[in-house]
Amino acid sequence: MRLEAITWERLVDAVADRVDRAGPGDGGDWLKVGVDGPPAAPGAEFAERIGEALRLRGRSVLVVGTGGFLRPASLRFEHGKRDPDAYYTDWFDTGALWREVFGPLEPGGGGRVLPDLWNPVTDRATRSPAVPLAPGGVLVLHGPFLLGHWFPFDLKVHLSLSPGALARRTEQPWTLPAFARYEREVDPAGVADAVVRADDPRRPAWTGFREA
Repeated sequence: MRLEAITWERLVDAVADRVDRAGPGDGGDWLKVGVDGPPAAPGAEFAERIGEALRLRGRSVLVVGTGGFLRPASLRFEHGKRDPDAYYTDWFDTGALWREVFGPLEPGGGGRVLPDLWNPVTDRATRSPAVPLAPGGVLVLHGPFLLGHWFPFDLKVHLSLSPGALARRTEQPWTLPAFARYEREVDPAGVADAVVRADDPRRPAWTGFREA
């Protein structure tokens, strides 16, 4: 995988340019961008910066994190609080993401997206109201393990860390086998439209966009 050095500012502009040139792959009215990567990568910040760049270009944008779609603790911790396989398969409510985030953006959908569903601190529903996303708007969804669920992204960016950097920067080392499994089973670098290596968060490098 060939990488070239780039700044985060140029990366944001490159993604925004790509979104401006793209059209929804499902024929609907909204574009869906996935920013995939482990918590040790700056995915949330990168997604927010993409959203801000697109708003400055006049686009309606909603940035959503999968951290707001965790399943209740009784389900997440059914096999203990440090089970990497449960973290990989059971922590995130992919059904709710399909229903509450992607469903409203299907062709003919109403465009009202739920920004979050569950508060992991209180272990209760957030009761957040749905947010309307105007036709022609862009959803930017960020979080880990995004590329293994057939989510209908129009653009997929994978933030990658080398095994050494991932081990050094992961605050919960018991999750590392889950990311190794994701690499084996999904090959996110091979699925994504672009890969950003973020071993040094100050000096990213990337592959550029895969040609369609």
